[in-house]
Amino acid sequence: MTGNHWLALPCIHPADGSIHAVGMLHRGARAAVEFSGSPGFVNGDGPPLLKPVIEIDGVVQDLSAGTMAWERTATWLPTFTCTLGDIVVRGSIFAPYGRDADVAGAVYVFAFENRGAERRSVVVRMLGTLGHRQLRVRTGRPAEDASRVSKSDAGLVLLEGSAQPGLVALALGADGAADITVQGTTFSLSRSLEVPAAGTGQAAFYLAAGPERDGAEATAAVLQRRGWHALLTSTREALQQLEQSTGIEAIDRLINRNLLFAYFYGVARALDDAHYYLVRTRAPWHSAGVTVRDWDALMWTLPAVQLADTGLARELLLRMCELHAYAPGRGVHYFDGTLFEPGFALEGVAAYPIAVDRYIRDTGDGAIVDEPAIGDALYLSSDDLKDRRDARVPLYSTDVTTAGDPTLHPFTLHANAAVAQALEVLRRTLDEQSAREVEDPAAVRAAIRRHFTNDRDPKGKLAASVDLAGHRSEDDVAGASALWVPLFEMLDRQDSLYRRTVKAIPGNVSSLERQIARLLGPDGEQVLEWLRRAPLHGGLAAEVVDETGLAVANGGDAALSGLLAATAWHAVHVLGMKG
Repeated sequence: MTGNHWLALPCIHPADGSIHAVGMLHRGARAAVEFSGSPGFVNGDGPPLLKPVIEIDGVVQDLSAGTMAWERTATWLPTFTCTLGDIVVRGSIFAPYGRDADVAGAVYVFAFENRGAERRSVVVRMLGTLGHRQLRVRTGRPAEDASRVSKSDAGLVLLEGSAQPGLVALALGADGAADITVQGTTFSLSRSLEVPAAGTGQAAFYLAAGPERDGAEATAAVLQRRGWHALLTSTREALQQLEQSTGIEAIDRLINRNLLFAYFYGVARALDDAHYYLVRTRAPWHSAGVTVRDWDALMWTLPAVQLADTGLARELLLRMCELHAYAPGRGVHYFDGTLFEPGFALEGVAAYPIAVDRYIRDTGDGAIVDEPAIGDALYLSSDDLKDRRDARVPLYSTDVTTAGDPTLHPFTLHANAAVAQALEVLRRTLDEQSAREVEDPAAVRAAIRRHFTNDRDPKGKLAASVDLAGHRSEDDVAGASALWVPLFEMLDRQDSLYRRTVKAIPGNVSSLERQIARLLGPDGEQVLEWLRRAPLHGGLAAEVVDETGLAVANGGDAALSGLLAATAWHAVHVLGMKG
């Protein structure tokens, strides 16, 4: 997988380098719009959207028959090398990124090295089929209009729908004179070059996106004018600036791989308005799709972005407050803020003040509280917390966990620990009169100790949830684990009460979220080592894993990748773990 904030390329086949799908975000449709070669693109079934074919001296070479050795340049750009006789082929797929390369497009570059004693005639052909177009919020809905492929006067292949107005169009061009054939929804774009003995040659194809065909053509012209070499150089330099260093190479790979995935697949720019939006993931096989929860966006994705790019983190925090804070914690939203699925999670309310405070502490940008959207979000969070306070006890109720599962009892440890930290922030940031009306966070933490522990048991542990009527549950919930309590400054991770509580949590591995939370617990060093070796979903976070860390379900979870990257960074830099 690769991409930038405009385009996602989630299905690049490792056997032959073919691209099976391209995904874009569309604000007006509140959905991802995906172009592919066939409906089975997720599994690599059917013809690809784009397939490279190489012909040397008139003989078509089978890329899949050879060994394509893949690696990632700058942690994010898929690059392959293969040998076809005396020709060494290097291919690189990248979506331009950076200050001077922020374009809604992607580039496929081929470099040929002739190690023989004779000149070689090489034809690089990009074959394609526009066999399927769909809109996807969580599940794909095929486009009802027919797909259209045509050749433009500018020498581009145009891919679009036949209905007007369309949502997205793609334009495919080359870096030089190319032969184009179009037949129905299939097409071919060919570049010919001569590679001298002991010499080299290059060819590149540009894929551009726009809300309609004219915009896609204009973007393609920009890509061609800037050239693949300048775009690739700018992209590499910009990506290197995002990477983090812990001094431990294996941990750096884990952190940076997931950080960049969260950065580009948890954050997207819509083609029709160019604004940034936070989503759970752009990977088309994840069941949460491009919907979003306050907690996932603010406490999982944003901390990872904040590590790499404080400027974008500021913009995303403002976007969340503008679009979602009108009803904090109310449930799952479409990425534009429209309510998708009701279900009140108390942590979603607490996430706004906590996220603002963490941003200020990490960047020193205290002026952000003067932004109207931030101020409104903090006051709305304060009001909503008041509504959820018990009439007698300074504890707060919730309906569902951060994962959207119903709680066994209304007062949960995880939510109230988060609320205590949120109240602490609100007392510092609201105006003097409003701050005086905010509940004392010390009273909440005292109430947690009093009502979530058994006074008669000196070696007792914290309950996961209570109802304040004598009923309690000690079953730790993956989406609201007691393991996170130190992160909310409720208890120190060395506190005996905390250690007794987390040692009683079953050690079975299934929820990666809870496994990440174990980094804060007494076994953090061993967990960091486990994460370093876990295969995950090609090294990226998956919601459900097996005992070895191999993805079982919902792989390519961009928000969870953000949590993994940020927590692993915290474990090394703040807690001093070595992995």
